[in-house]
Amino acid sequence: MIHQALALPRPILTRGFGSNGGGLFVDQCRTKNPRVAFCASDDQMSSSKSNKTRKVVEHVCLLIAKEGLSEEVEKDMLDYLYTTQYQMRGIVAISVGCIGDRNNEDYTHALYMRFQRKEDLDQFYENPFFLKVLNEYVTPFCHGLTNVDYESEVEDDILAIFRKGEEYNYGEEFVLLITFAKNASDKNTKDAMDSFAQLTSSLPSLIVQSTQGSNFNDSSKEFTHAAVVRFRSFDAMEIFVEGREYKDMWRSQFEPFIEKAVALHFSVDPVGTDVM
Repeated sequence: MIHQALALPRPILTRGFGSNGGGLFVDQCRTKNPRVAFCASDDQMSSSKSNKTRKVVEHVCLLIAKEGLSEEVEKDMLDYLYTTQYQMRGIVAISVGCIGDRNNEDYTHALYMRFQRKEDLDQFYENPFFLKVLNEYVTPFCHGLTNVDYESEVEDDILAIFRKGEEYNYGEEFVLLITFAKNASDKNTKDAMDSFAQLTSSLPSLIVQSTQGSNFNDSSKEFTHAAVVRFRSFDAMEIFVEGREYKDMWRSQFEPFIEKAVALHFSVDPVGTDVM
């Protein structure tokens, strides 16, 4: 069994946009987000959340772009992926971005989508427009892609479900993919994922929303579990991953039971209103 500690990527340049933005795609240097202020306590913010939840289906697609990809081709690829939300039903939230640093798996770009039902996800995979985007703007310029799908729960509130509102306009999208070892027990796996959920839910001053679950994509079983965390800013993400609570949790709950883990992140900053 191979034990691999989580190494957080640290990009010098990140690019991306989220579901509150338009179709324009811009480069942006990593800067501190002035819109984020850590003023309310986590206990105060947690108490304001509703206890009612709603099931959602999360989709993560990671791409490995070919070397020498031009800026124009890259822009078209990401713009078309982003605007699929306007061409088909069922997509309730989306973000896409360029991972500006190297990682063990050589992933270069990430796409995140949320659906209300598994049936919507099934229709998405078979949608003619999406297949056209893949065939014309993605696969010719990528060595491969990895899909991970999982079911999770979010607060039963329209802003939380659709990831709308000021809180979701900006931030850092963090994607964690995990492969638990075959000899890890169900209890080991559950305890690890539960500890991650408890930690992320206890820090609303840093985290807008976090989901996680078991990968049910039968055609892509490289990873057994995944989590997507929207941090309020790059700084908020750094505070989290550099904190003792996170490091202690990872060493005790994850490292003894996993084969590998990949952590990726990209900046979300919507700009413009144009749609292709």
